Amino acid sequence: MFQTALVSIGGNALVRSCEHGTIAEQRANARRTAKAIVQIIRTGFRVVVTHGNGPQVGAALLRSERSADQVYPYPLDVCDAATQGEIGYLLQQSLQAELAEVGQTMPVATVVTQVVVSPIDPAMGHPTKQIGPFYSQPDADTRHQQLGWELVEDAERGYRRVVPSPEPLEIVEEGVIRRLIETGVLVIAVGGGGIPVVRCGRALRGVEAVIDKDRASALLAARLETDYFIIATDVDRVYLNFRKRDQMPLDRVSAAEIEAYYEAGQFPPGSMGPKIESALRFLRDGGREVIITSGERLLDAVGGTAGTHIVP
Repeated sequence: MFQTALVSIGGNALVRSCEHGTIAEQRANARRTAKAIVQIIRTGFRVVVTHGNGPQVGAALLRSERSADQVYPYPLDVCDAATQGEIGYLLQQSLQAELAEVGQTMPVATVVTQVVVSPIDPAMGHPTKQIGPFYSQPDADTRHQQLGWELVEDAERGYRRVVPSPEPLEIVEEGVIRRLIETGVLVIAVGGGGIPVVRCGRALRGVEAVIDKDRASALLAARLETDYFIIATDVDRVYLNFRKRDQMPLDRVSAAEIEAYYEAGQFPPGSMGPKIESALRFLRDGGREVIITSGERLLDAVGGTAGTHIVP
């Protein structure tokens, strides 16, 4: 009997902070990530992969804006779709190559995934998620007046667009993903948190928003009833008093313990907070265990010798 795991990898796993984000760099990073995922599969897991798209969607928006006088521009939901295909392609090839390297035959498929949100979600009226490039104040004012964008100031880098980050309610392609997994396909889905859509009668319409990828991943993991929800991020584990002199790593904690730390303000909204929220949701929905670790320590974390392990 297979154990099942959803592995959520950050967009920064493909574009590292010291890099320019070229396709060559992303290929190399995807290959390293794929190697770790294939090693997990070889230990007896059936895996679903989700991923972030922050750097890539920012580049897509900038590319669209700068070429708008020559080709039609992309709205945000189409940028989400485009980057799901882009990143899925790089991960598919990398996973196929790593599977072949160890002599394992397994089909790999990317599912371009839509995620339903509510048009009356409170977040829709309070945009907070920063996306795209930074602008000078005159450029920001022009975009606010002409396009209706909301922008916020960063004291050092200028102004940046903000969009809503509503709660994910439903994975539109859940049934397709489930059937693929049941037939032995390694599925890549819910890229960048999914394409946010709202229901208009029987139709779906994309909206200008960004869904947190770990929240959408937790929803998919719960709906698929996976045993494990594994979040690969840029730190090896969760820390209390992070980056302070008295920081303390968390190795194995209960949901109640980590919720108490969260309520005490240990995990800020802009960093570990959404991951802890997503972990707690998955466990409340019946999940067996959440593992938070770095991409480099994935296999060790699954083996129990690295990462933070959160249990019900």
